[in-house]
Amino acid sequence: MKSLVYTQPNEVQLLDRPAPELQSEEVVLRIDAAGICGSDMHAYHGHDPRRKPGLVLGHEFAATIESSASSLWQAGQRVTGNPLITCGRCSYCLQGRDNLCSNRTMVGMSRPGAFAEKMSIPGRCLIALPDSMSSMAGALTEPAATALHAINLSMRSLVRPLPECRVLVIGGGAVGMLAALMLRHYGVDQLHVAEVNELRRASLQRHTQCVAFDPRAEQVQESAFDYVIDAVGSAVTRKLALHAVAPGSVVMHIGLQDWASEIDMRKLTLAEITLLGTYTYSMADLQATVKALSRGVFGDLSWVERRPLADGAQAFSDLHHGRTASAKIVLEPAL
Repeated sequence: MKSLVYTQPNEVQLLDRPAPELQSEEVVLRIDAAGICGSDMHAYHGHDPRRKPGLVLGHEFAATIESSASSLWQAGQRVTGNPLITCGRCSYCLQGRDNLCSNRTMVGMSRPGAFAEKMSIPGRCLIALPDSMSSMAGALTEPAATALHAINLSMRSLVRPLPECRVLVIGGGAVGMLAALMLRHYGVDQLHVAEVNELRRASLQRHTQCVAFDPRAEQVQESAFDYVIDAVGSAVTRKLALHAVAPGSVVMHIGLQDWASEIDMRKLTLAEITLLGTYTYSMADLQATVKALSRGVFGDLSWVERRPLADGAQAFSDLHHGRTASAKIVLEPAL
């Protein structure tokens, strides 16, 4: 089968790989659509030691079940799924916080991912897609669930209701775009998005009606926002987030571009800032996100770009060089 393989830093190649064999309690999927995530780009750049050359990346997918050894699923069903393969036994899984599973592995990291014609996964990881939902929309479940999980977690810490807040999203990639769309759905009308890519700024303004600006050219006023989402996670954006957030307010940290950096601990302490980290989503979040996508919570998704899997190497290169306005490129083997 054709697979897009990470071969070395800044290179992926379309290669022939053996099709997955059906294992007990697993299913073999025929991939219909798979989105390129920021973490896939992180691996592409050689910055993720967990993802080594020779790996098929990709963990955002919509697919059709080709064969099943799971009592939960039958061939022909359309699904998306949780790329986190959790144990179901540890204290976090038993609490319903399976995203923190002590024994988790992951599709596209510890086993071959979705940038291929076929992929295998345990049946317990899957979620059915409505007949009315396109495969492209289904492939957005994973990043949209990341935004949903982060915003819902943040609302527990906000002093005032979310619609009253002045909100800054740092980063206009897929999670930043989806977060902005969800914030609009929740009633936020004071929404700013900091994004350095001019093409993406135009797309953000068109699809979310936010104030999109280049933080390199426009200085952010100190303590101007009640809620800040850092969807990049670099040393620069962490510094900007702490600078921009008002006393007594909340910073939600999602991105992981840099693994470590200094932050303004003095302001964090003296201004009683709540700094939250978030990791992915639970199965409940993914199920809620499928319903939200089917209801149009995230808009018409016309900002998403579809390309053939065979053009995957060019798609990675275009994202690397900032040559596309789209915050999300979805690869489709059948195109």
